Amino acid sequence: MDRYNSLKGQFWSFDVIFATIVFSVVIVILAFTWNNVGNQLASSYGNSAEIMQTEAIYLSKSIMSPGYPVNWMSDINTTNPSTWANTSIGLTNTHGSTAISTAKLYAFIAMANSNYQDTKAALGIGYDYYIRITNSNLNISIGENPNTNGGRDVYTYTELASLNGQPVVVEVEVWSAQNIAV
Repeated sequence: MDRYNSLKGQFWSFDVIFATIVFSVVIVILAFTWNNVGNQLASSYGNSAEIMQTEAIYLSKSIMSPGYPVNWMSDINTTNPSTWANTSIGLTNTHGSTAISTAKLYAFIAMANSNYQDTKAALGIGYDYYIRITNSNLNISIGENPNTNGGRDVYTYTELASLNGQPVVVEVEVWSAQNIAV
């Protein structure tokens, strides 16, 4: 009996190894989780302005392409967003061209007038957009104007193009009614 009483309060080396392993695993999981939360907060708040700028450039380059498929305007129903699923909206007929196709332009205008929210998804952007195609004789607007819809943060990207042989300025604005953290 004395032999068992003399071992009270003592531990074996197995206990130390097991406790060290459990403690290390908990610390690693906690560090990984903390890092993940920090990265998610940074990408959702800290880089929103950069995301908006990137979307403005992406949208401008996207609409100044032929889109996919090249004849997308004949493959869709402009008033039925379910037909827009496998479509990428572009306004030119060939890659590298700056000549805007009137058929594609009219189809895109009809889509935006029919269902603005679904055109944002078809364009691949999350923020609101406003596109102006202008010259001295022309003023075409597509989307929602940030000036009349409470736009607070607006990013603009401008391209030069032609429509019906006339030079035009294509101004793409991506905007939000919320203040974006910088």
